[in-house]
Amino acid sequence: MIKKIFKVLKRLVLTCFLLYGYNLIAAPLGVIIPINIITLVFITLFGVPALCGFIAIFLIAF
Repeated sequence: MIKKIFKVLKRLVLTCFLLYGYNLIAAPLGVIIPINIITLVFITLFGVPALCGFIAIFLIAF
């Protein structure tokens, strides 16, 4: 049980770093995805495709 909790927390932390790194790279372009609970949960569950989906939604909406 503790291993599963540790695995989820590890993935959540890695997701935070992934999103932060993306925001650092994309900041000059103005395509920043906010780091909040919704984006963290979706990217933690679905991985890089969710990040690409958020980027696409941002580009279409704005």
